[in-house]
Amino acid sequence: MTFELTERQNAAMSVLGSDATHVMLFGGSRSGKTFLIVRAIVVRALAAPNSRHAIFRFRLNAARASVLQDTLPKVMRLCFPGIVGTINKTDGIMVLPNGSEVWIAGLDDKERVEKILGMEFATLFFNECSQIPKASRDLAITRLAQQVQTVVNGKPGAFLKPRAWYDCNPPSKAHWTYRLFVQKQDTDTKQPVADAADYATFKINPKDNRANIADSYLATLEGMSARLRKRFLDGEFGDATPGALFTDETIETWRVLDGRVPAFVRVVVAVDPSGSGDTDNADNDAIGIVVAGLGTDGNAYVLEDNTVKAGPETWGRICTTSFDRHEADCVVGETNYGGDMVRMVVQTARPRTPFKKVTATRGKFVRAEPFSALYEQGKVRHVGNFPELEDELVGFTTNGYIGENSPNRADALVWALAELFPALIAGPRVERTPRPARVGRGWAA
Repeated sequence: MTFELTERQNAAMSVLGSDATHVMLFGGSRSGKTFLIVRAIVVRALAAPNSRHAIFRFRLNAARASVLQDTLPKVMRLCFPGIVGTINKTDGIMVLPNGSEVWIAGLDDKERVEKILGMEFATLFFNECSQIPKASRDLAITRLAQQVQTVVNGKPGAFLKPRAWYDCNPPSKAHWTYRLFVQKQDTDTKQPVADAADYATFKINPKDNRANIADSYLATLEGMSARLRKRFLDGEFGDATPGALFTDETIETWRVLDGRVPAFVRVVVAVDPSGSGDTDNADNDAIGIVVAGLGTDGNAYVLEDNTVKAGPETWGRICTTSFDRHEADCVVGETNYGGDMVRMVVQTARPRTPFKKVTATRGKFVRAEPFSALYEQGKVRHVGNFPELEDELVGFTTNGYIGENSPNRADALVWALAELFPALIAGPRVERTPRPARVGRGWAA
């Protein structure tokens, strides 16, 4: 199999090789940003024997799954087929034949970070830097200090210039990456950086990588909401939303993509009925249906968004099949609309389904606000991608909801989280149906 860089990717490589110490590649999803930078790191590692290079992501698990097990082996196979690097998956280090090392680490791994802080590196790569806190980047950058010579035709050459490289799907303009690389401002003092030319950017998008991605993937990106298309297809920084309760960066930072979740203490299915016709109809109001679980690690995991436009028979069945599939503890239903109708629909679809009735006494924004801090702390994590749900979440601000559509999905999620974190919610008493005794993994009839 042969590999060739596209015209735009070659231009990106030129910027990476420029005089700028700090270079950020930004743009849409699957444009080849990570691949290009990892390739450039290997080139530097091969040029300078016994050099060290570090690739950081915020979370260790993501670094291992994405870089160590996927991108790095792919780069070696396609771009350096005659060179065998020894990869220690336990330590997260690839050692090249010339003694150079490429370290893969997560900045959330305190033990690993401590070890790294005792080393010096010739190259630092902050992968998906929109997820990395500025303080973590600033700490790691102090290790960009290794002095090492290149070798040309067996003879010592020039010293390898220290490089710090970054990539990201552009976050909002409030993020430190925008302020540092686009506005060229020190993010602490808000003053211009000492040497603006030392911070360079290059934009590259999925359409610039057509040769290496399927048309169906581009079609998927084009079918996203306008907000998500702007970020993942067009590669543009989003406008900063004043007072946003939830941000793309926070959701992305803690997203679980490898399917690894802990055992669950509780699982709930939450439904926001919002009204619907008697039959299935595309004109029906959306019925928010979200499944979430509380893990043994104390974190909540959003498992499914099964929101549907349908009549009671259909959405009731979706609620109860979700209940059975996840071996849930109860269905939580808002009863402001329809009173006991929600309970009746759920228990008609599945008799004796444990049901908890909740009543909204405050607006959607007020109910959502307590959970924004949990998202920032990584206490709520999305297992996979939920574009429509996330569109609604980022529409919540301190000035109210500014999203395009009614946040039925988000409201159902809030009810689920309120059930999993009851201490955060001070509200009226709820009415419960008796819960049958658990038999094995299921419920007794």
